[in-house]
Amino acid sequence: MAPAPGRRFLLFDADDTLWESNIYFEQAIEAFIDFLAHSSMSRDQVRAALDEVERINVTVHGYGSASFTRNLRETYERLAERHLQPQDIEHVLLLGQRIASQPVQVLPDVAETLSELAGRHDLMLLTKGHAEEQRLKIERSGLEEFFSATAFVHEKDEETYRAIVQERQLDPARTWMIGNSPRSDINPALAAGLNAVFIPHEHTWRLEKEEIVHADGRLHTLLAFGELRALF
Repeated sequence: MAPAPGRRFLLFDADDTLWESNIYFEQAIEAFIDFLAHSSMSRDQVRAALDEVERINVTVHGYGSASFTRNLRETYERLAERHLQPQDIEHVLLLGQRIASQPVQVLPDVAETLSELAGRHDLMLLTKGHAEEQRLKIERSGLEEFFSATAFVHEKDEETYRAIVQERQLDPARTWMIGNSPRSDINPALAAGLNAVFIPHEHTWRLEKEEIVHADGRLHTLLAFGELRALF
């Protein structure tokens, strides 16, 4: 249902907007490059090779630690200079698998800000990735109570945002997408006619970065999550 008069509909990204996420993937990648120890490829070249594997596979396998683990294995099998040993493959798999067991570290001012905003507006959590993995993060974060709805989607693109507007009979002018990813949170929401709030994160995934499109006054950029309380 559309929000009551005076209220706005606020869509929130989860990973790296509400809690830390990509830092754990980055740590695994650094450990992977160390273990690979390629004799001729630089760290940047190995990372570029992994990026390409992820870019290709994401359309098939989606997002999340399980897909990432599969990508690590494929990259290792392509680049390893030594005979593939079962124990080496197992080590690579563990680098990715341990991400799912990392603690949910809620970012500063998130809980307090969501609590305040939930009293004035309608809040919805919009996240992509493996549904069960994301659901567990939400439960462990302690933030679930602030959201009136949660949606798990395969991709956050313009079509996704238009579908949410249509299904919930929203007024795009009173609907905002809030997140750290230009590719998934900001640009497609703006293309769908929504407003957006960009909250940059230092460790945003490389494949989520792109130039933000011109927004005709429908975009705000904040330095910290807590600044949302003044905006809304």
